[in-house]
Amino acid sequence: MDCAVPRRRRCLVTAPTLMNQQGQRQQAMNRMYLNCRALCIAALLGADLGAAHAADDKKPAEAKASLTVTTALPQSAKLPIRLAANGSIAAWQEASIGTETAGLRLSEVRAQVGDQVRVGQVLAVFASDAVQADVALAQAGLLEAEANAADAAGNAERARAVAGSGALSAQQVNQYLTAEQTSNARVQAARAALGVQQLRLRNTQLLAPDSGIIAARSATVGAVPGSGTELFRMIRQGRLEWRAELTSAELGRVKRGTPALVTVADGTQLRGQVRVVAPTVDPQTRFGLVYVDLRFSGAGSSPARAGMFAKGEFALGDSAALTLPQSAIVMRDGFSYLYRLGADSRVARIKVQTGRMAGDRIEITSELAPDTRVVTSGAGFLNDGDLVRVVDSAGLAKAPAPPAKTASTVR
Repeated sequence: MDCAVPRRRRCLVTAPTLMNQQGQRQQAMNRMYLNCRALCIAALLGADLGAAHAADDKKPAEAKASLTVTTALPQSAKLPIRLAANGSIAAWQEASIGTETAGLRLSEVRAQVGDQVRVGQVLAVFASDAVQADVALAQAGLLEAEANAADAAGNAERARAVAGSGALSAQQVNQYLTAEQTSNARVQAARAALGVQQLRLRNTQLLAPDSGIIAARSATVGAVPGSGTELFRMIRQGRLEWRAELTSAELGRVKRGTPALVTVADGTQLRGQVRVVAPTVDPQTRFGLVYVDLRFSGAGSSPARAGMFAKGEFALGDSAALTLPQSAIVMRDGFSYLYRLGADSRVARIKVQTGRMAGDRIEITSELAPDTRVVTSGAGFLNDGDLVRVVDSAGLAKAPAPPAKTASTVR
């Protein structure tokens, strides 16, 4: 009994509460439905707008050119044939200048290394006091011999006059005649001795045997060099030559008179001409020498020096070649490439072999069709398959891409 009353009371209190809770849930579900519907509508509208914008942007993005370039066709041209070589520069001929007299003191040196001298110019002077005394002694000996010869000639003349009279015997006459001949011989000997001393006196001045450049000097004031001692070394006429080294196969391509262009250490270029090709080849190195005469105004005005290493090339004529501007060649990984322009304004990378260069053009030795249009500017920034826009050298549109694929313009 006590329990029944509270249970009924609890049931009466709980029923309205449950109804309120169910109503609230229904309202919440309705709100969630409305919110989801609104979100779906907004999402659909946003997707339509995004698709519209994407459709508008997709067309120009696909056709946008990566770079503006210029193109050119290969050209046939005459290019010179060059044969490169290395070698050393040497004197054309050297002259060793030394003394011919011994025992004389060197009193004066008038030439130094690098001086340009003329033939007959005094290079050094020796002390001549002793030689002048010898010359005077030889002159006195000549005078004595001439006096004796005159006396002997008079005696012989008188002996001839009385030879048939019997005043002198035949033996005496013969003695006078012999004395005359002997005195004449002594005169000649005295003259020769005087000539020797005069030659020694002239040799006290050391003269240049030829015009040229003094390359070395060992003369020292106060020294007493021996006979034949070298005092100066001279490059005759100041002429230098390039001794180029060529292989056995290359020697046959060079002939006398072939022009050459020699480059020395500082980059100066000297022109020359082949004087002679060596008739032999070094058995150790298998190289032969080609002697090239170098032309310039003088050794002192040229950077070339004897003993200097130099490189050069021989001009062997010219031949036809297929050429492109050097800007069309791209070096990558040690290989040469060019970019060929296709009909769809896309480029294709092609590996090529290059050869001679002349000015701003380079020879293409690998196979390349003459009608191949090649990118000449901007090639270094391209990749295989890139879409490009082509203009001429003045920057004006020359071959624009098709309208369906390109929406941009060159500015």
